[in-house]
Amino acid sequence: MKKDYSNQFPQKKGIIYLNHAAVAPWPRQTAEAVKRFAEENVTIGAWRYPHWLETEKQLRELACRLINAPSTDDIALIKNTSEGLSIVASGLDWQAGDNIVTSNQEFPSNLIPWQVLTKRGVQLRETNLSAEPTPEDSLLAQIDEKTRLLTISSVQYASGLKMDLEKIGQFCRQRNILFCVDAIQSLGSLNFECQTIHADFVIADGHKWMLGPEGMGIFYCRPEAKEKLQLHQFGWHMVEEMGDYDNKVWSIARSARRFECGSLNMIGIFALKESLDLLINKVGIDQVEQAVLANTAYLVERIQAEPKLQLLSPSSPNQYSGIVTFKHQRVNSSILYRHLIEQGIICALRGGGIRFSPHFYTPKTELVQALNVCLNV
Repeated sequence: MKKDYSNQFPQKKGIIYLNHAAVAPWPRQTAEAVKRFAEENVTIGAWRYPHWLETEKQLRELACRLINAPSTDDIALIKNTSEGLSIVASGLDWQAGDNIVTSNQEFPSNLIPWQVLTKRGVQLRETNLSAEPTPEDSLLAQIDEKTRLLTISSVQYASGLKMDLEKIGQFCRQRNILFCVDAIQSLGSLNFECQTIHADFVIADGHKWMLGPEGMGIFYCRPEAKEKLQLHQFGWHMVEEMGDYDNKVWSIARSARRFECGSLNMIGIFALKESLDLLINKVGIDQVEQAVLANTAYLVERIQAEPKLQLLSPSSPNQYSGIVTFKHQRVNSSILYRHLIEQGIICALRGGGIRFSPHFYTPKTELVQALNVCLNV
């Protein structure tokens, strides 16, 4: 029997939340943990700081499990996806004539850090993922002997297209090309295996499918790739001898902590740790993925069956994710979006259509209600 998690998401009456691909609601246990942390700061300050460090350790362990990383030493805690991608883009020793391969559907976070490299003579190749025969083949066809890195979103934010990361990663590894994955639209909703896909870098903020706060994300760096990244931020936290404040001769941390230059977002750590605890330990990512994809399958089937609606997301189960984008055949998407928001259906306007992104706990009845509003506009 499916367990009911509605007590973790006591949303306001009249609200249907279908926007986890943007900013997700927190689970109740996350909010309670933040309240306790805030009260502790008010009453005793940092008296229990060792406990805070234990919570930080637990978050690294959960992040490691979430992506199946070899070790917590491969995990850095960062502010957001843009920061992680910038660490990679600014850290590599680029040469004029190098090129980077990506897609034409990327969110700006996975474009701007690479675009600025064109000033250094680095070419950015934006592949048309709609080209034949497959999105992956179109992407890989852009690679040549000058390609240093391929960067791609695991799931495209507007269409919901899920990439075959294992195929891409294996191709890159065989050719000694660095493989960077923006996983913000996967982590917390779909199974993710950083080793199986041969990723060198995996980056994601926690405020979407991971159900955490903005300003706290994870950065995975394959051990062999760490030394390829030059550091541009320095401070007390990124040294091997962290805590030895009188030491004047320091060295860079051997672990991914080298990418954390100073004090971390501790309140964000408490929050994200609780959200991942719910997803991993209490629900289980396998069960989360099953529920997310079941919601997607239902939406895809209903939309395809309605003459008034046009599906913009992939309809193939091996390509769809938690994101379903569609448009009305007779009603402008902007008008429909405003109508949905007025009706308390929280969604997004993306890719020329309406983007629904329900999570594992979203009941089917709410999907039915949201679609009915679209059909009766």
